[in-house]
Amino acid sequence: MVLELYLDLLSQPCRAVYIFAKKNNIPFKVKSIEMLKGQQFSEEINKVNILRKVPVLKDGDYTLEESTAILLYLTRKYNTPSHWYPPDMKKRGRVDEYLAWQHSTIRPSASKILWLKVVIPLFLGHQVPPEKLQDAIEDLTISLRKLDEKFLQDKAFIVGNEISLADLVAVVELMQPLGAGWDVFEGHPKLLEWRRRVESAVGKELFIEAHGRILNTSELKNIRIDAPLQAQMKPMLLKMLK
Repeated sequence: MVLELYLDLLSQPCRAVYIFAKKNNIPFKVKSIEMLKGQQFSEEINKVNILRKVPVLKDGDYTLEESTAILLYLTRKYNTPSHWYPPDMKKRGRVDEYLAWQHSTIRPSASKILWLKVVIPLFLGHQVPPEKLQDAIEDLTISLRKLDEKFLQDKAFIVGNEISLADLVAVVELMQPLGAGWDVFEGHPKLLEWRRRVESAVGKELFIEAHGRILNTSELKNIRIDAPLQAQMKPMLLKMLK
């Protein structure tokens, strides 16, 4: 039975899983989920993931959630090239360190910019206070400096001369603010060169394909939100703005 991946490519973790599977020629079927249309609340998703989140992997009767767990499952099941998750314990430890760190730093601050500039205005019908966006930008700027100084340093990639899961997970997160028209690589030439190396390592065509929706800012800003979904999400979004 073919592997099924429930994905929304507006989601950073979904893009990481998609790029990894495609790059490593892993056979899979995409089950497309559009979260901004509320499809994560469908009965189909509830049957495979009561958390109603994506990505989700379904391998026969086995279901796996959380992108890091999915990526590691794929490396082991399909025996992907070792540079993705190196057997050397120190290099593997560095990958694990980055994957643990980014959840509370890079990911929330980068994704918050898209939410504040695009998603929340779509649902609420008005712009958010500018100071909220400025706070998110300042948080991300601090995280970018730590990514540079602590993890990347003077190396080609986070764990050395070859791409790893750490680089893949990092780059999809940093592409997210582009959906709000904010280029995090501008003014950071070292990070820009690293992004280009990551893009080259996975293949430029695949990289652009995976990021097609997030780079289409005009489409994002014109998505129509159904009234019931607006009502359902409004309390949570207003709480985010407090």
